Amino acid sequence: MSEAGFDRLSMRGKVALVTGGAKGMGAAHSRLIAARGGSVIIADIDEAGEALADEIRGSGAEARFVRLDVTSEEQWRAAIDEAIARDGRIDALINNAGVATVKPIAEATIEDVEFIFGVNFRGVFLGCRSVLPAMKQAGGSIVNIASASAMKAIMPTLSLYSASKAAVRMFSKVAAWEFTEHRIRVNTVHPGLVETTLNREYLKDPATRRMMMGSTMFDRLGLPEELAEMVVFLCSDAASYITGGDFAVDGGWSAN
Repeated sequence: MSEAGFDRLSMRGKVALVTGGAKGMGAAHSRLIAARGGSVIIADIDEAGEALADEIRGSGAEARFVRLDVTSEEQWRAAIDEAIARDGRIDALINNAGVATVKPIAEATIEDVEFIFGVNFRGVFLGCRSVLPAMKQAGGSIVNIASASAMKAIMPTLSLYSASKAAVRMFSKVAAWEFTEHRIRVNTVHPGLVETTLNREYLKDPATRRMMMGSTMFDRLGLPEELAEMVVFLCSDAASYITGGDFAVDGGWSAN
């Protein structure tokens, strides 16, 4: 690839906000944005985001932590206002925060529905709506993290999670259509089984591990860093003609 091609993959001069950015996949996104020259705002309810921001700043990159409950309209407004006051712009939003409940439909409660859809869908909706006025100035990129389960039914007991991520998928396509006039691109990334603390615990059960791993084309979990490469690519100028897309980073799960 030419030097110009590498420059288009750079995040230099860009400000990116990552929800759920303190740990797991979100932390990988935050680190890679900073490594590519971007200024990253780590937005999370987990105070571990402060330590991650310190780590990134220690490497010479720009990062800061902001406490954000993605279900709160008021906290979204405050986070965006602070970003504009301090940085003057937001070029990329990665709606990464998410939760899961593994439960048969017969055992699921209304509280489960409200919790899952509150974080997974309401959080994405509020993020996209809240950042729109700031991004209208110069355009930008929104990457919404959905799931391989948004594209196919991958196992029982994931009905609420799958439905919430499917909602994110279709919402993103309509948002891409609406936001194009403002030069804002909206894309969706669909992770499969990624190496996180939550997934490692979940896969300790041998039967569950056999069923889940048997659905991928690789005999391993994906790495958060592999997912981050796709996310940061979509935030970069190299993806300037890409919007409304679905990008599976799932080891072939959705094709199997």
